[in-house]
Amino acid sequence: MLTTHPFDDDKLREECGIFGVSNAEGAAALVALGLHALQHRGQEAAGITSWDGREFHTHRAMGHVAGNFDRDDVIRALVGTTACGHVRYATTGGSAIRNVQPLYAELASGGFAVAHNGNISNAMRLRRDLVRRGAIFQSTSDTEVIIHLVATSHYRTLMDRFIDALKQVEGAYSLIVMTPEGMIACRDPLGIRPLVMGKLDQTIVFASETVALDVVGAEYVRDVEPGELVIVKGSEITSHKPFAPQAARPCIFEYVYFSRPDSIAEDRSVYSVRKAIGAQLAIESPVEADLVVPVPDSGVPAAIGYAQESGIPFELGIIRSHYVGRTFIQPGDKVRHLGVKLKHNANRELIQGKRIVLIDDSIVRGTTSLKIVQMMREAGAAEVHLRIASPPTRHSCFYGVDTPERTKLLAAKLDLGGMTDFIHADSLSFVSIDGLYKALGEAHRADIHPKYCDACFTGDYPTTLTDQDELAPVDQFALLEERVG
Repeated sequence: MLTTHPFDDDKLREECGIFGVSNAEGAAALVALGLHALQHRGQEAAGITSWDGREFHTHRAMGHVAGNFDRDDVIRALVGTTACGHVRYATTGGSAIRNVQPLYAELASGGFAVAHNGNISNAMRLRRDLVRRGAIFQSTSDTEVIIHLVATSHYRTLMDRFIDALKQVEGAYSLIVMTPEGMIACRDPLGIRPLVMGKLDQTIVFASETVALDVVGAEYVRDVEPGELVIVKGSEITSHKPFAPQAARPCIFEYVYFSRPDSIAEDRSVYSVRKAIGAQLAIESPVEADLVVPVPDSGVPAAIGYAQESGIPFELGIIRSHYVGRTFIQPGDKVRHLGVKLKHNANRELIQGKRIVLIDDSIVRGTTSLKIVQMMREAGAAEVHLRIASPPTRHSCFYGVDTPERTKLLAAKLDLGGMTDFIHADSLSFVSIDGLYKALGEAHRADIHPKYCDACFTGDYPTTLTDQDELAPVDQFALLEERVG
């Protein structure tokens, strides 16, 4: 299985990407194309559900979109003019076909399919309550909680039952829901996870990122607003805002790593923001060096910005193979390290004898940085200075990102000097939290009501974390293994 980043265990991974199409002939084929563009957001499983006006049809599979949804027989079976799809990662222990979305259930009002990007931070408490009331869960996904809340709501209309369900959940969600009455797209009141709307002739399209609209030829219309429900019935579009207004807190890590650089987020080019972060990093953490070298591929835009601001030449000092999946050789550290070289290899002629500034987007466990610095040393680099285009990741994310528990985050265990020693670099610097906000056009990070969710850097979680507060430390991470979404 191919992965977006060659070092599978040392990147924060966005767990989901969602895509929906309403009012299109061959809707499932369009969804498959859209999911291809969102593959970087989830590479363990994919699913598509379609509606033909009478029945729902679903195909879900482990693995990539390619190989599962590029077959004519699969797409032909997903008949209908409305369809939604999902790509996902799973947290540890969560990889199972029963957790692959869209999830589907037959409710009293008819079929109900849901694709979810995010994480419900009170899902365990809600699940316990629902089970006590007789609910029977078919998955370990927090998304299924939403289905049961809709099914057990006492409100009369489906829309009222759905709103009632959403008012009971905490955390982050972007949802695409399909029912016999139409398609619903919505975001949580803080807008933590992204969702955009586009149009292709008379077809309405929803996606986690604008790049997926580009791939299917749809025109970007607008973002689905935080706390908004957009309902599509044929060619009719209506909007509801059932929640009390709140200051939005979209995820800042979308700009650092999650989104594709050719996407537009909140009217900003992700690529341009990453270059600006690199330039800010050069201002804050200059160093005398001969070359600026990105860690491919996620470090490239920031490295360009660093090089342009510092005047140090940009070079591809590390070459990445795009044709290698997860390291298939496991036993022994020595052999495992050789597996790493299948994916990244130093451009020795360029590196030898040079003072190198390495640019990467983040440090999680630190194992990637250690291996890359070692690779530069073995290629003959005279000095290796590591610059990171985000602040230190010191806290876990509970909003739909597969984050290691805090005890495994390098920046939570060590200070800057300790991290520098661990990765064997000559120097190490991170962009400051204010510098990150400056790259996004803000003067600095506001102490009260910051514009973005940056909890992985600051520990400032914008919602209540009911499940985390209730868990005893000894049980917390075992239970978190069941969290998927």
